[in-house]
Amino acid sequence: MAELLQFVITGLTVGMVYALIALGFVFVWKSSGVANLALGQLVLLSSWFTYAMLVQAGLPVWLGFILVIAFGLFLGWVIERFVLRPLIAQPILSLTTVTLGVAYFIQGLVVFIWPSSVAALPRLFPVEPIRIGTAVVSPQYLWAAGISLLLFGLLTLFFRYNKMGVAMRATADDQLAVQACGIPVTRIFSRSWMFACVLAAVGGVLMSSIGGITFGLVETGLKAFSVVILGGLDSFLGAMLAGPIIGLAENLGGGYLTALTWPGVREVIPFLVIIIVMFVRPYGLFGEERIERI
Repeated sequence: MAELLQFVITGLTVGMVYALIALGFVFVWKSSGVANLALGQLVLLSSWFTYAMLVQAGLPVWLGFILVIAFGLFLGWVIERFVLRPLIAQPILSLTTVTLGVAYFIQGLVVFIWPSSVAALPRLFPVEPIRIGTAVVSPQYLWAAGISLLLFGLLTLFFRYNKMGVAMRATADDQLAVQACGIPVTRIFSRSWMFACVLAAVGGVLMSSIGGITFGLVETGLKAFSVVILGGLDSFLGAMLAGPIIGLAENLGGGYLTALTWPGVREVIPFLVIIIVMFVRPYGLFGEERIERI
């Protein structure tokens, strides 16, 4: 029973971080229809940048984290302004393919700047284990879940009450109507990428605080993509609910199926979910069903 409770708690908390990263994908998709295939590499780059600020530069945690957020904003602005904006009016497949090129460029840049394959962040949260019922949980998991929930709440308020948030929601529904109101759609695209990169940065910091910095963080982006497929490409609520589901399935499957199958089965489970969902419900749990005439 204690083992089951521990698997459930850690699975749900990690799933919340997946959902946070997946929201970055949904931001970009809803505003511009571009699939951000560089999501995992953005998580990796942000984690190594955090390492550079906190370990290599020796900055205080609060200052380093502010710089990480600023770096995410700047990175999102650069990608949209200099990589994607010149391709406006081109086929959407071209823009999506460019994000794949951005992914490989970022991965090569990380290897060039930080040739070591593994690193650890300094202690960001308390290390004393927390007992929940019969389970003993590392506080990093609970901090990650708490920060993710806080950001979910802040983003919900932003989209409901902030003018830019309302404009971003309107752009997702009707770009022509937004342009008619005098709001530059390119500005919305830019904000979407900036938000996506900040969420990838925060997710990278939270995942790195749990398991260290490795190239496996690229797979974290792919797992976030499975969250998007399950919840729906254009659904914020779907991403927030699907994340814990994916995390729970991964953790329970890894905990109970490893002895029966092979050691790496937990890494496969999110991708099996993608295949099953595509067969059963291609638009995801909360995705909008679109019927297009050929």
